[in-house]
Order: sequence, then structure tokens, then C-alpha cells
Amino acid sequence: MKLATIRHNGQPTAALEVAGGYLPLPARDIGELVGLTGWKALALEVLDGHSARDVIAGEETTLLNPVPNPQKVICCGLNYSDHILEMGRELPQYPTLFAKFADTLTGPSADIVSEHSENVDWEAELAVVVGSTLKNATEEEAAAGIAGYTVANDISMRDWQRRTLQWFQGKAFDGTTPLGPVMVTPDEIDPEAGVEVICTLNGEEVQRGNTKTLVFSSAKLLSYISAFTVLRPGDVVLTGTPGGVGMGMVPPRFLKDGDELHTEIPGIGTLSNTFRVRIATSV
Repeated sequence: MKLATIRHNGQPTAALEVAGGYLPLPARDIGELVGLTGWKALALEVLDGHSARDVIAGEETTLLNPVPNPQKVICCGLNYSDHILEMGRELPQYPTLFAKFADTLTGPSADIVSEHSENVDWEAELAVVVGSTLKNATEEEAAAGIAGYTVANDISMRDWQRRTLQWFQGKAFDGTTPLGPVMVTPDEIDPEAGVEVICTLNGEEVQRGNTKTLVFSSAKLLSYISAFTVLRPGDVVLTGTPGGVGMGMVPPRFLKDGDELHTEIPGIGTLSNTFRVRIATSV
């Protein structure tokens, strides 16, 4: 299934993607939907019982961030072997993790605005949406607890990131991590078998990696994270970015006002975001 959070007639709703449009589901967004008991069966019941008049035409909707209110957004850095080598590091024994806030997330077609950074970088990523409560989960339990997968771009303010040894302040600017356009359930996509993660800048391909080269799989990440903090339905875990980020180029390359970013994972979809510079006061 492909599930989305859409805006229709000014109101957000979770929806199931079907031919010609979307079927509304009884939740405001996908994060809320996956918190319902038996949500998959509920979605299938809506699908099986629908008629053509129930379908909202795609042109009448706006696709939103599918998971706008996670309690936790946890990200893994340096998880693709090529990106690790690009950054001059050795393969890790444990995942390098950092957190974001729900405020950091934005929609699949939203503008990305920089008010304080002049070194803004791109990081195409596969994101995991948690579908059940996970605490001290085994890898098998974690895999069973995945609601689905979506596309993310962990836009990073590298000058802020370099201010200290902690990455957090360069990663958590409001409205800088687009997510979407839909969430695809695990029966339709298998990252361990390998899916492409692609980023283009103004039509030029700058990143292409494959999730089969991840050091820590989605299930490994969820299992590891659940050992120190409980994960709940609607939480989001970003799995890391492949090589090709601007900071790793010689010389480094960063986003400029008006740049167009497209972040694609075949089988899920594409984020299309324009970068805008509105530098305010220095901090």
C-alpha cells in the first residue's frame, strides 16, 4: 500500500493512494493512522468497500508531510560505506545517532529556507516510519514493527554543524527536512534487498546509493535505538545518506538561492524542494 497525508478542501487527512487519486482514511495523518489498532486491516477494508465516487482526484489535493507529529525523530549519520569513506572515517561498530524535532520536518514540495546559514548541504535518505511500540526489540521484532518507508532529505547547515563537536544544531533548523511524498508498506519495498537513493541538484545527479550497502539496516537501527528509548507508532528514523554530499566535494559545494533539489527513491516517490536564502541576523 501507498499511504499519504493530503490536504483536501482545506483539511488534512490520511489517505490511501489508488488509481486516479486518494481514498480518505479515518485519521488526520499517517502518524495518527498507524497508531490505530488494526490499521492495515482498516485501510484494506476501506479499499475493498470503496466506489469511484469515494476517490478524491489527485489534482484536488496537496501532498503533505505524511508524519507531521512524531514523538521522536532519530537519525543515523555515516551509515553508507561510501559516505563513511568520503568523510574520511572508518566503518563504525555502533550507529552514530542524533535527534531532530517534529518542527524540523516539512512537506514533500515545501521551500527550504535558510535564515542563518550560508553552508547548506543536501543528504538524501530513506526514512522509516515506526508502526508499533518497540522497547528492547530484537531485530525480528523491529522488522515486524515497521509501518513503512518514505523519502527524506536531511538538509544540513554545515557551518552551524562545525561550531561544536555535536551535530545537533546544524541538523535541527525548523522546516528543513522534507518528508514524503507517501509512505510505502514493507510488503511493497525491501531496503535490505536494495533500493536506490538518488538526489539531483538543478537536474545534475549528485547522489546515488543503494540501501543494500547500509552498515546498519532499518531493523538493526530500530532494535538498537529501542534498547535506550521506546519507539512508538508514528516515530521516524532516518537511515543515513550515501556519498555525494556537498561538504565532501573538492572544493565544497553548497546550496544557492533558487536551487532545485529532487530526492527520489524508486517505488516510493520524489521530493521536489526549492532552496531559498533569507539571511536574517547573524547568531
